[in-house]
Amino acid sequence: MRLWVILGALAVAIHASLAEITRNKNRGRGSMWWGIAKAGEPNNFLPMSPASLHMDPTVYATLRRKQRRLARENPGVLMAVARGANQAIAECQHQFRNRRWNCSTKNFLRGKNLFGKIVDRGCRETAFIYAITSAAVTHSIARACSEGSIQSCSCDYTHQSRAPSGSLEWEWGGCSDNIGYGFKFSREFVDTGERGRNLREKMNLHNNEAGRAHVSSEMRQECKCHGMSGSCTVKTCWMRLPNFRVVGDNLKDRFDGASRVMVSNSDRVRGNGNAIASNSASNSVHGHRDGLGRRHRYNFQLQPYNPEHKPPGPKDLVYLEPSPPFCEKNPKLGILGTHGRQCNDTSIGVDGCDLMCCGRGYKTQEVMVVERCACTFHWCCEVKCNLCKHKKTIHTCL
Repeated sequence: MRLWVILGALAVAIHASLAEITRNKNRGRGSMWWGIAKAGEPNNFLPMSPASLHMDPTVYATLRRKQRRLARENPGVLMAVARGANQAIAECQHQFRNRRWNCSTKNFLRGKNLFGKIVDRGCRETAFIYAITSAAVTHSIARACSEGSIQSCSCDYTHQSRAPSGSLEWEWGGCSDNIGYGFKFSREFVDTGERGRNLREKMNLHNNEAGRAHVSSEMRQECKCHGMSGSCTVKTCWMRLPNFRVVGDNLKDRFDGASRVMVSNSDRVRGNGNAIASNSASNSVHGHRDGLGRRHRYNFQLQPYNPEHKPPGPKDLVYLEPSPPFCEKNPKLGILGTHGRQCNDTSIGVDGCDLMCCGRGYKTQEVMVVERCACTFHWCCEVKCNLCKHKKTIHTCL
């Protein structure tokens, strides 16, 4: 009898979670800003005065009211956010270059979304998109502050007031990348429109925060020696952002181990997961802190879909539903399929022809390619190369 009660409760929980996903299949309210990546193209940023840059109206229209206000109040951030968006796209496409889904983008003016309709699904791929874009904005803004590109921020000098730990042979100095400002601005800009009122928006907010946490936790100390004849009499140190490839690699690892989640019991009691996210630190997610020692700002807790799994941590990616197969073209979901994709016939991994081609088989052909070769450096400062032709064997999915 007790077993039937447990199974019945589990069935109710799963039904509630599926119902929530069905009700909230929309991608969330805050994703249209990704179109700002197009601002980096010619003529999309129009210089109107030495003090400011005005964006092409078609690109500007992708921003919400609060995002436009943030752009007006912080001259220089538009270019930094645009660079971050393009950095996110490049890193996403690098990380998934050998996967069935290769992070393809499209004309956002026609498709209404830069990454296509896949973001309408609460799957792993969507989780990665939200995390990598949030991380890229954090990274780009923090770097732009230290470069002097944004008027409302500068280098992070907070470390200079601290006494050096463990050794008197060095001191804080230089120009630390302003991760504090980058983190705060990313929260204000990227999370705009995501109120945490349903499970999908909570998923977006969690993944946005996870992306930022991976940037802040990878901040590293760099030092430079000063002294006569190369000696290290005095050493000055500062905090430096990681190479963004490190962030991309870490988020890709989290993608592979992402947690499927559902609405928590406490949220369901309050009304099918429609609890509003709060800024309260005392009721934060899991009580975890990010790389800067801050608690998560949102007071919801996502429960694992499988009750035997542990709840997701602050740097984990979360998703709601399984990924589509990505094998065949599906215009309704914006899936391009893998027909015509190149594959590796010797690999047993995801880039191998068996998996990439979904068992359909592949064709092999030899093509003539022209590549630069025998490059030499000429003083100063030019690299000259020859053009070499050679045959290359390529394998293409049927």
